[in-house]
Amino acid sequence: MSRPLNGLRLVGVTKRFGSLVANDEISLDVRAGAIHGLLGENGAGKSTLMNILSGLYQPDEGEIFLDDRPVKINAPADAIRQGSGMIHQHFMLVPQLTVVENIILGQADDESARGFGGVWLNLPAYAEKITQLGRTYGLEVPPLATVGELPVGIQQRVEILKVLYRQAQILILDEPTAVLTPAEITAFLEVLRQLAARGHTFIFISHMLDEVMAVCDEVCVLRRGCVVATLKTPDTSPAELARLMVDRDVEINVRPPAQAVGNVVLDVKEVWVDQALRGLSLQVKTGEILGIAGVDGNGQRELADAVAGLLPVQKGSIERVGKQLAYIPEDRQQQGLVLSFSIARNLILKGFWRLPFCRRWLLQREAIASNAKHAIQAFDIRAAGHSLKAAQLSGGNQQKVILARELGGEPDLIIAMQPTRGLDIGATAAVQQSLLGQRSRGAAILYISTELEEVMAMSDRIAVIYRGQLVDVLPAAAVTVEQVGALMVGSDVET
Repeated sequence: MSRPLNGLRLVGVTKRFGSLVANDEISLDVRAGAIHGLLGENGAGKSTLMNILSGLYQPDEGEIFLDDRPVKINAPADAIRQGSGMIHQHFMLVPQLTVVENIILGQADDESARGFGGVWLNLPAYAEKITQLGRTYGLEVPPLATVGELPVGIQQRVEILKVLYRQAQILILDEPTAVLTPAEITAFLEVLRQLAARGHTFIFISHMLDEVMAVCDEVCVLRRGCVVATLKTPDTSPAELARLMVDRDVEINVRPPAQAVGNVVLDVKEVWVDQALRGLSLQVKTGEILGIAGVDGNGQRELADAVAGLLPVQKGSIERVGKQLAYIPEDRQQQGLVLSFSIARNLILKGFWRLPFCRRWLLQREAIASNAKHAIQAFDIRAAGHSLKAAQLSGGNQQKVILARELGGEPDLIIAMQPTRGLDIGATAAVQQSLLGQRSRGAAILYISTELEEVMAMSDRIAVIYRGQLVDVLPAAAVTVEQVGALMVGSDVET
């Protein structure tokens, strides 16, 4: 086993990409046994810093100390050998393999045996080791179960055990609760506290300020590649941390004021789609936001795609009133944008063949540029110019490009699928305010997110989905997180 570390210390770490300074003389102390929060807007330098600690990048300047010793981390293997490991937001697991196979992947040791066919794995012996490791840390998992068949919360445990199996003392967590239910988040944060009490050290990257306040001992805030503050959590507040991140006052998850709703714009009746949706029915009216709450993978994506006309419906019907439909897809890079296109061309993807953007089959550059300049100003897209490629924008600005394109025509129905996933607090506020503005003018909005508090704050009504069925539809102002969370995991639901 690796001996306990005294902690992690960075002194003057700088990383440049051409003229861009991603990390600017960052100095940071993370005590052993502490849970240290790391906050910042998209593009603040968090990912670059973690890639340096993981061995994917090397700093141009500065030093890294582990256990008070200067170290060089030239590759991910160096980081593992020196006792650190990263748990990614999107699990790095092979769904078709078992728990034990995922944990030992690339780590076969004395439990392997050699035979006529070469090396074979003694899986029962490995399974016993992993069972004991899980018991030791309070992270019990079924070692021989197939990972793809496990609940998300158990998969999260597998990710942690994979790092602990490699004897990591310092664990870097990147948005670790993004796909967990409220109950799973509570259990996960308790596991972190227990591991920290055993001497493990954590860097906790999250946009969820309440979670940061609940579990972290200290918080470091980055802005534009620099450390702007390091604070003990008892001495700060979510409002102060948000202000430090974006250098202004900002509010998210602000409940919209009550307003009268009108006629039905979307009517989904007994819809079946590839067993992902099983007889689901719902309605959305003008001037309202219907939030869809559910654990990821319970039919939300199929619902959004079916309403948008991208998936065929086997049974049932979907009726839409009005001509204008806006679709904010779940994956902005794969579904929402052509990353190799400029901002200007991404903004006309839905109408490049029409006037004023096209005349006699020729694109009209002046009209396209004028449209882009207006959108950049109206949606506060932070870019050097409209000719910049979408791939060069931060996640928040990529999302703003999609909003500008989808909302510019004042649509009757808006499908917002995970509209703030992975966004910092400033970009989240901008997205939410844009959607609330559309609600105020009378648009009907189907708001789908796995962030339960966000759904509850943004919605007029909440529809809870479980295994492709609608469990209940509740007034957002009259329910609690605990009530909705219980419905999300199928409590009292017959299947």
